[in-house]
Amino acid sequence: MSIPTTAAALTELPAYLYDLAALRAHAREVRAALPERVELYYAAKANPEAPVLAALRGLVDGYEVSSGGELAHVHATVPTAPLAFGGPGKSPEEVAAALRLPAVHRWHVESERELHLLAEAADAADRPVDVLLRVNLPVGDGALAGVALAMGGRPTPFGLDPEQVERCLALLASPRFARLRLRGVHAHLASGLSAAEHLRLAARVVDWSAALAARHGLALDEVNVGGGMAVDYDDPGARFDWPAFGRGLAGLLEGHPSLTLRIEPGRALTAHCGWYATEVLDVKRSHGEAFAVVRGGTHHLRTPATRGHSQPFTVLPVDHWPHRWPRPGVTDAPVTVAGQLCTPKDVLAARTPVAALRAGDRLLFAMAGAYAWNISHHEFLMHPRPAFHYLDR
Repeated sequence: MSIPTTAAALTELPAYLYDLAALRAHAREVRAALPERVELYYAAKANPEAPVLAALRGLVDGYEVSSGGELAHVHATVPTAPLAFGGPGKSPEEVAAALRLPAVHRWHVESERELHLLAEAADAADRPVDVLLRVNLPVGDGALAGVALAMGGRPTPFGLDPEQVERCLALLASPRFARLRLRGVHAHLASGLSAAEHLRLAARVVDWSAALAARHGLALDEVNVGGGMAVDYDDPGARFDWPAFGRGLAGLLEGHPSLTLRIEPGRALTAHCGWYATEVLDVKRSHGEAFAVVRGGTHHLRTPATRGHSQPFTVLPVDHWPHRWPRPGVTDAPVTVAGQLCTPKDVLAARTPVAALRAGDRLLFAMAGAYAWNISHHEFLMHPRPAFHYLDR
């Protein structure tokens, strides 16, 4: 994806830029790589900006939301879109609000307590509810070694252990739970997975779900194998291998003619469509190392601090220097790009080689279309909000 030509002309910095046309093109490519009987949902937590959600409407089968706030926001933005309501710790207020929306057509149940809460609320709302039990499957030692973020396969607050699933099935068979209709299994075990890694886990989930259904005489129509497709911040040109992933999912479906698979990528859909543009305020040396201090920082773009990576960036030179004092800068040296916060953790890129970088130049950080502004601690030190620009050519 090329650098937005508008970046160099921006006067209000920092700023986010989102290429909605490129986002739609990417979503079409992903959809084309997936076989029939695989539904594509977008995990709104990755980037819930309204223009991003709207750009994906019609290209995804629905949206996965994980809070009452996300639920209200996504439904207001794309009111006719199907929604799946996930996430741990659903409150009674969130459950009641979701039950008022027909768009919420799937629930990812995380615990026995949540199953009781949902059954009680469904009775009060006098409506049926279609549920998937979220399962935390043991996947064996080393199966998730090296992944960026493990959500299961080990002790976590997410989902149900297999023996807890058995207890939930017993509850669902009782008259008090008659309004809850079991549709299948949900298992989001990790993030940062390659296509081959994701397929190995998906096969494990499908096999386990099929065995569960056979053991209990159930018709489990759906298996949601989650998101977590890898995005490589060290190589902005790399992409998740969607064609190989699609072929692998087709192979999984061959032995299960009545099964629908569902995936819910977030970062892998939107990361490459966004940039964060800012201005270098100062360049200085400290104990022999070069630092560039920029407007903004991790209170706008928190992902590099949370993941421990350097956000890839491009230097956009600005030749005009309006001041009388010497212009600070570095040439042919590694530089650490830091923000304006009073913490040494406010680092966007560490010891990154640059040919030349001066105060007054601009930096354009790539891969800022997911888990960027929406996951950041905006109010710390109360700096101004960035601007937002949406490109749609």
